[in-house]
Order: sequence, then structure tokens, then C-alpha cells
Amino acid sequence: MPKDETKNVAVETYAEDMAKAIADDRSGMIKKIIHGEEEHEKEKRNLSPESLKNRLFMMIGFFFLALGFILLFFFLLNREVPTVPIEKQYTPPVFVDSSASIEVAGLNAEKIAQITRNAVLLSSVPEEKVEGIYLMRDKRDIGLREFMSLIKGNFVAGANPVFIQDNILLGIANTGSAKELFILFKARSLSDVFPAMRAWENKMFSDLSGFFGVGLSAETKYLFSANFEDGIIKNKNARILYDKDGKIAMMYVFADDNSVIIASNESVAREIMLRLSASRIKK
Repeated sequence: MPKDETKNVAVETYAEDMAKAIADDRSGMIKKIIHGEEEHEKEKRNLSPESLKNRLFMMIGFFFLALGFILLFFFLLNREVPTVPIEKQYTPPVFVDSSASIEVAGLNAEKIAQITRNAVLLSSVPEEKVEGIYLMRDKRDIGLREFMSLIKGNFVAGANPVFIQDNILLGIANTGSAKELFILFKARSLSDVFPAMRAWENKMFSDLSGFFGVGLSAETKYLFSANFEDGIIKNKNARILYDKDGKIAMMYVFADDNSVIIASNESVAREIMLRLSASRIKK
């Protein structure tokens, strides 16, 4: 074959090969472009709000947004957030050297009086010391109003504890000459509690006699209908119920402008009055 023909064949073959390669590469590029467009369309569909998944996410988002607004309006309209009240620990109005608790849940008035009286008789409180007695109901301190309800007492304290406080202290004072029960509670002023105490006088001994160890008998029957008399205990006004021998059967003393002491022994009342004075000095 002549030399020129060989050269032309070689050139034509190279040109054909290049054209074929370009054609093949164009096909591949077209496929890549088509594939890229398909991926782009797929991504657009995924990002589109009209896709099912995105509609679901949007619905969930709107739900939580609406819930947030509802909660916000609720707390704005109800600024007083409900809380669990914390029961305050009772601080006795006078210093007590020791204390004892008595559970009275399920007991009637007679049983409550008897168990309290037994605590007085069995107490080992030393001389010149005072022991506090806390009546409990289901492990909870009971106040004046609940105490009266449990013993079916006739003292009307009223619903508002501002005028007559609900805190009540029963205790045992050992003065050396006597070891007896006392009851102490407080009011806003004597003018708030005095009418209630006078109205209670006709039933006071009947309500509390069991706590002070006096039962109803032929010898004591007259005390349940006897009248209280004016008296003075340590320069303080008192109302006193005397027995037929002229001894104190029961009394209540206006110990200061806010305190009422119920006792059956003058030395016990004096001891509590001294402690009340001491507590005011410390304050």
C-alpha cells in the first residue's frame, strides 16, 4: 500500500475513534445530567410543603405552637398557681421543758379526757418544770376548734382565727406543791374572747371536768351547775369556780392582753403566767 494511503487510513481511524469517544462521553454526560435533574426534582419534592412527610411535620409543629399559646394564655389568666399548703409547725406560746404526743383519732370525748388525765397522773415531769401535751389526730396537731369538736365542747371560738387563735396548748406544770393540767390559748384581744368565755361558763366545768380528774357524782354534782365568781390571780382578772370548801375547782385567768389560762390550781396558773411574762421579755 502506498505511504500516503496508510497515513490517511490512520488519520481517518483516529478521527472516527475520537468521534465515537465524544459520542459515548456525550451519552454519559447526558445520563449524568438527567440523573442530576432527577435527584434535584426528588429533593424539591421532599422539601415541598405539599409532600406527605412535610405536611405531617407542619401539622405537628402547628399543634405544639397552638398548645404553647393555650398554656401561655392559661397562666396569664390564672396568675395564682395552685400550690400545696405547707402546714406550719406549732410553736407553744410558753417555753416547755419537755413534750408528749397523744393520738386521739377514733376516741370519743370521755376517752380523750381519760387518756389525757392518765398522762397527767403518770407524767414524770420534774419540779418547777412544764411538759407540753399535744393531742394528735392521724399524726396531725389538732387546734382549739377541732379540740372542742372532738370533746363536744360548748366553747364557740368563731370561724375566724384572727379573733381567737386556733393554737391550743395543753400541758402539765409541776410546781412542787401541785402537778396539774393547764390549758392555754390566745386571742387578738381580751374584748374578742371575754364574751365567748362568759357564755361558756355554764358548760365549762361539764366540758373539762374529766381532764382535771373530777367525775360526776353525788358529791360533785352541784359543781356542774355552780356559778363562776370574779377573782384575782397574780394581779390578773380571773373567773373562779369554788367548791363547797372554798377551794378552786376550776378557773380561767386573763393572763395578759391576749392569753387565757384554764387551770384548777393557783400555783399552776402562776407558773404559766411567769413563763408568759418571760416569753414577752425575750421577744
